Amino acid sequence: MGRPLVSTSLVAAVVTGGVAVSGAFEDTANADPLSLAVDELTSSTSTEQSEVALQDDVRVAADRSATNGQRAVVAAAAAEVDRAKAAALAKQRREKQERAARAAERNRVLENAQDDPKSVARLLLPEFGFGESQWSCLEQLWIGESDWRWWASNPSSGAYGIPQSLPGNKMASVAPDWRTNPVTQITWGLDYIKRSYGSPCNALSQWQARSPHWY
Repeated sequence: MGRPLVSTSLVAAVVTGGVAVSGAFEDTANADPLSLAVDELTSSTSTEQSEVALQDDVRVAADRSATNGQRAVVAAAAAEVDRAKAAALAKQRREKQERAARAAERNRVLENAQDDPKSVARLLLPEFGFGESQWSCLEQLWIGESDWRWWASNPSSGAYGIPQSLPGNKMASVAPDWRTNPVTQITWGLDYIKRSYGSPCNALSQWQARSPHWY
């Protein structure tokens, strides 16, 4: 019988201290330089790709943040426009309601003129450029003339109405109902005072300075 052949590729068995240890022996010293270079290049390329991917993620995140910021600015501007429009509409509604309330109050006062002519006079004062400070003078003046009676008539002179127009039919320049309508009489009286004396207080001052009183 011949001797068995032993392949050089077989693992050598070493018996040490009665224990068999086997292993594959690799000669790293004789490793292929080209393989090592390829491994290093692959590792370097992978690192660069990771860095590029990270930079892309950062750029995308920054772009998204900028876009969200722009959207927030646009949304805030649109909300401000909506608030301004709502405030303007609310103001218009409020002013319309106030005008309606003033008109309703004016109508109420005018319709009640015969019972409360003083309220009519106070209502009409501003329309002739007179402030509230003129009211007490006007009140006193017409108390002295007619005691605010729209039917007051002076039999000796013919003066008539709250302002004691002389003659009474002068008040027809305002309206034909001058005999019974305090609004017509007061309108004429305030216009007369403004043209002749400038203000109720000036008229009262002249009235008081004359005897018998007249203006």
